[in-house]
Amino acid sequence: MIKIASIKTALFVVLFFVANSISAQRTLKLQSTAVPFMMISPDARSGGMGNLSIAMSPEANDLFGNTAKIPYLNNNRGFLINYTPWLKDLGLSDVYLASAGYFKKLNSFSGINSSLRFFSLGNIDFTDESGQSTLPSQRPSEFSYDFGYNILLTDALSMGVTLRYINSRLVQGSYGTNGTNFKAGNTFAGDISLFYKQNENGQGFHAGLLMSNLGGKINYSNENTRKYFIPANLGLGLGYLTKFDSDNSLEFGIDVNRLLVPAYPDLSTGGTDDQYFSQSVVSSWFNSFTKQYGPPLGETLKASVGAEYNYNSIFYLRTGYTYESQVSSNGQYFTVGASFQYLQNKFNISYLVPSGGGLSRNPLSNTIRFGSIFYF
Repeated sequence: MIKIASIKTALFVVLFFVANSISAQRTLKLQSTAVPFMMISPDARSGGMGNLSIAMSPEANDLFGNTAKIPYLNNNRGFLINYTPWLKDLGLSDVYLASAGYFKKLNSFSGINSSLRFFSLGNIDFTDESGQSTLPSQRPSEFSYDFGYNILLTDALSMGVTLRYINSRLVQGSYGTNGTNFKAGNTFAGDISLFYKQNENGQGFHAGLLMSNLGGKINYSNENTRKYFIPANLGLGLGYLTKFDSDNSLEFGIDVNRLLVPAYPDLSTGGTDDQYFSQSVVSSWFNSFTKQYGPPLGETLKASVGAEYNYNSIFYLRTGYTYESQVSSNGQYFTVGASFQYLQNKFNISYLVPSGGGLSRNPLSNTIRFGSIFYF
């Protein structure tokens, strides 16, 4: 449970819990978004490889990322669940990310997918400077619901399209003399993804492209001019799979991601608050590359590298490393993971090796993430 001095700081504190979504320049040029939980990888498989997923071999958990891989799955349908504790190092038990999903292949070349993500931020008490309650305790939470369609374009190339509804309920109720009414934010978004594999048997190179969270802004109050950008993202991935024999294989991969979100302008050089919030969604994607709204390239990229060893599609070992610039969030960390398959069930587990300290410490340090897949 968390206490806050006043509701004016509520949104800041809530976003602090997902602080690795914020990128900042030394000139106070901020690249931040609403609903940053959409940038948290929810599945334990990719979590064991440094959140690597875009171009790795197809697995059911890809319906949380590159859904273009689903037509290549060996099973016709499946259901999966994942659970990720959040800020476990702080002793919080009611802050977590849970997800569930379902896929079904319609025929040999197409399929559909559906998934739900739910992010609980625990119980929050709002107090003034003297410790007196200003509002009843609230339990902010966010969720998204997806529905998608995927299809083979050729034997080696596939495409996925996903539509998404996002709900973000951070603070609700009226506060202050100006009558500001805080409410849940809602918006719609979509993903477009591509996947390429070099050989029919899966060996050789894989490549992937993911454009995610392409959608509208979110508004949290009756101040309609304050609409916040969601974390639109461009991701590229490359993987390589080699099979030593019929039972043993090893795969390596790398993902590079960049937020398509404009940075907050430097007010000391003539930038204004109105300029930032008045940008349309489409123009904001392109503005994120400009000098005025785009941080330097090295401060916007997030890279993940990882590897997966597979024994007879029964036992898997994984490891990975994620790098984000120190200006971005100091998010450098190692991960390890494993999974095993029993009959039609697959169980994934991952662990993030602790690194950093204080505000730079990753919210998933010392955290074990769990996931299960049930094939039909």
